[in-house]
Amino acid sequence: MTRVLVLGMLDVQPLSGYDIQQVLRLSDAERWGGVLIGSIYHALKKMEKEGLVAVDSIEQTGHRQKAIYKITKKGQAHLQQLVGECLEASSVSYPSTLYSGLSFIEKISNDDALTALYHQRDALAREYAELDNGMRLKNAAMSNHIPPMTNLIFENMFAIVKQQQSFVEKAIQLLESEK
Repeated sequence: MTRVLVLGMLDVQPLSGYDIQQVLRLSDAERWGGVLIGSIYHALKKMEKEGLVAVDSIEQTGHRQKAIYKITKKGQAHLQQLVGECLEASSVSYPSTLYSGLSFIEKISNDDALTALYHQRDALAREYAELDNGMRLKNAAMSNHIPPMTNLIFENMFAIVKQQQSFVEKAIQLLESEK
């Protein structure tokens, strides 16, 4: 995932590793893309060795120099391949940890199970709030011109969290009815 995001950003314009980190941090890529922001410099160096990116220029910022990277032709071809692979890969993921716990819920007391599910419900509410905040920040950063595909992505993330909230709420109601 890191390669797709970095190469995709560099295909738009040359950027420094720091600039890439800031854009990914702003878009909350650690949450939705599984990208470790701290791994960007390592990824850039590796992709540079592979000929996918190259240093476009060196800028002086105070006492430090920063490399500005650009995508190469080889990198553009690799990006196209990666985008295709991403679109073909299964996007279905189940909350397997939650399902495993619910499968053996009778092993703990009803009160302990309810407490755990209340925590799950609270965590999902925080997740939804963080998504909402991320959407507002992205909207502000893009001067209220979020691309339609990005809007679609956000809509889907909201729907997934809402679906999980509904599922957990039904599990809570089921347990509460057994009291």
